Amino acid sequence: MILRPRAALGCAAFAACVLLAACGEPLPQGAVSSTAAAPSEDAAAPASAAGPAAASASVVSTAIRSTTVRSTTIRAAAAAPSSSVASAAAAPSSSVASAAAGPPSAAPPSTDAPDAPLFDPAEVSILRALPHDPQAFTQGLALRGGLFYESTGLYGRSSVRIVDPGTGEVIYSQALEDGYFGEGLEVVGDRVIQLTWREGTAFVWGAETLAPLGRYTYEGEGWGLCAFEDRFVMSDGSSSLTLRDLETFEVIGEEIPVRTAGGDPVERLNELECVGDPVYGDLVYANIWLVDRIAVIDADDGLVVGMVDASALSGELPQDSLADPDNVLNGIAYDPDRGVFYLGGKRWPRIFEVSLDTLP
Repeated sequence: MILRPRAALGCAAFAACVLLAACGEPLPQGAVSSTAAAPSEDAAAPASAAGPAAASASVVSTAIRSTTVRSTTIRAAAAAPSSSVASAAAAPSSSVASAAAGPPSAAPPSTDAPDAPLFDPAEVSILRALPHDPQAFTQGLALRGGLFYESTGLYGRSSVRIVDPGTGEVIYSQALEDGYFGEGLEVVGDRVIQLTWREGTAFVWGAETLAPLGRYTYEGEGWGLCAFEDRFVMSDGSSSLTLRDLETFEVIGEEIPVRTAGGDPVERLNELECVGDPVYGDLVYANIWLVDRIAVIDADDGLVVGMVDASALSGELPQDSLADPDNVLNGIAYDPDRGVFYLGGKRWPRIFEVSLDTLP
């Protein structure tokens, strides 16, 4: 993976990282409005008072590629687990029951890397494996205050949770009504914002106990969500990202098309994690559905500035947990204090703490 300092981002061209087939046009994003309606009448009840604990899983490492970044040494933590079947998607695949149908059926894009790339995808180093509920259809993941915030999907089974990373125990949980399919989420201050797939609703929960606070409405599909200090970034499964106001959730400006240096669109952008870097500026790490890669995107202009190969992570999972083709990578959370990422999957029994080094 190659990243460039902000001063150089507009100069030299980068290679095309992946060539992906289109997934079909999602509904257009539009203006949003907020309402006072609460997702649920009852506040969540604590399931456990247990705090985070160290995991006992063994440490597994994979090779890390080294690369020179204009004489600047950086340490970037990034990765995403992904099976050879498909990479994570905020919407389920067609093999799930019709009540949980995913995006339009299409020929899956190739999981092979493009010929003769100008930079190699970075590989992941697994630091430890943490326990995770194998029944949770993970659609979004965030880390705040030493706790995981998780959104789970499927109609009739969607929820929002606060989870102890060390034990995997659910501390607080709220179930969504049967007609809502949970998607990406983000924690902003004392609020948790949770997207839904095709319902045009973003639920707002209290970050302490997941007490229902209200909801926003929006047009189009909701897939992934992350936030910088001044804006949300949202994906809808297309090759574009939408910016939204942190308070009103209204659209800010025009959609940002995500392109390789060769001008090729990067389709099927899914779960997102926003990472502010003092050298490289605001970056968005985006799962690419059906490909075992995470695109590293310049948040300002949509240029793909790096790529992470996460294919090795599926080999660290029990193979029976991957028997269902829907059980793929989904969920990226970043710990800025330690410079590591946490990567999960749909109905995966583990969440991986991973790092990525780029050295001169």
